[in-house]
Amino acid sequence: MRWATRAGIHVDRAASAWLLAKYVDTDAEFVYVGDPDDVPPDATPFDMVGCDLSHHGDDVTFETILRRYELDDPVLWKIAEIVHEADVEDDRFDAPEAAGLDVIIRALGHDHDDEQVRAITSTILDSLALHFRAKFAKGT
Repeated sequence: MRWATRAGIHVDRAASAWLLAKYVDTDAEFVYVGDPDDVPPDATPFDMVGCDLSHHGDDVTFETILRRYELDDPVLWKIAEIVHEADVEDDRFDAPEAAGLDVIIRALGHDHDDEQVRAITSTILDSLALHFRAKFAKGT
């Protein structure tokens, strides 16, 4: 399936793409557009104003996807807290990791295209998920 999001991806878009590709659609292909009107007809938009998979209420897109696809893995919800704080900085969660993730993804955007940022972010989030799985298994 094809998924479309705004060009110039940042933390919520990059993390949401990881979530979609890893847990919703393992054959996902991503396109990056300048305007919602540029979404190809065969693509499902995400993290764009007015689309179903975007910010809703107090949730960022990553949280919306978790809810929509009923992904109740506590590791994913821990990552959601980090993504939320990095994206909107509303102090809703105690997620000190958010500042680091935010600056890393912003830095990647300076010298990598959107697909490269998505791929590198996916590697980071794969490792972060492993870290939290190990931490949760130890009960800490």
